[in-house]
Amino acid sequence: MKQHAIFELAKTELASVEQELASIIRSRVDLVSDIGGHLLRAGGKRLRPALYILCAKCGSQVPAGLVPVAAAIELIHMATLVHDDVIDSAATRRGLATANARWGNHVTVLAGDYLFAKAFSLIAVHGGARALQILTETICSICEGEISQARDLFNPRQSMEDYLTRIDNKTACFIAASCELGAMTAGLTTADAEALRLYGYAIGMAFQITDDLLDVTASSEQIGKPAGNDLRQGVLTLPVLYALQHSPQAGELRRIIEARDMTDANVQKGIAVVHTTDAVEYCYGRVSDYLTTARRALPASLPAEVYKSLWDIADFVGLRKY
Repeated sequence: MKQHAIFELAKTELASVEQELASIIRSRVDLVSDIGGHLLRAGGKRLRPALYILCAKCGSQVPAGLVPVAAAIELIHMATLVHDDVIDSAATRRGLATANARWGNHVTVLAGDYLFAKAFSLIAVHGGARALQILTETICSICEGEISQARDLFNPRQSMEDYLTRIDNKTACFIAASCELGAMTAGLTTADAEALRLYGYAIGMAFQITDDLLDVTASSEQIGKPAGNDLRQGVLTLPVLYALQHSPQAGELRRIIEARDMTDANVQKGIAVVHTTDAVEYCYGRVSDYLTTARRALPASLPAEVYKSLWDIADFVGLRKY
């Protein structure tokens, strides 16, 4: 399913979000504007603001602050990606050079901080105290996930539960928060807001596992960054952890990881070990389980068109190849 189809119900608001982002990233300092413009041109799925908008549409009327809050959510996501690329020394994202590759780490970290500040300026004006609390707690969780990931780089003894906790913090909590904020904006009951938060959490877990699967199954052209990059960086994802437990060649994979000699040849050897097992099938099974949880969480009281859009997004996450 194509992205524009699943977000059709939010199309008008998402177009306004793009305009808002373009306005926000302008600065008196040309370099800041240049970096912001580069990040916008790189695009993205806009999944988080889309989910926020769709959940907010469950109310009787669309609030005035809808677009600024949605833009703030995307700015936070952009800022985390900018910082991620610095941490990972990434050279490409979505097929384009990263900001750090073009302008260096120093300026890029500050640009990420600038995006965070712009986001919270919008939330302070349009989101209210509860939205501010939810998003600041979300960023704390993202930082905890990143720190846990850094601690466990090249550590083949970490468990699958360690991995699931990490992606909960790094990815799922933000998507869950986006849905919850939308429900709050719509004035839904506490029970329905909690149900939509669960939906978002399950979508986020499925999304990240799929992302990690693509790293060992897709080409660099498909995903817009080097394939096998997680393993190269020492980030052990679910398919790799599964292979460490189930492959007859687990010892070889463990030696590659612990040696930290991540040449292209060794990365390909490691991925080949993953494919000696049913790791891919296992991980897609976990994705399917999370998506079932997401669909079951959808309140029956949602407007029919919103319900269908959220259901279709679950289908998209399960089928995506980029």
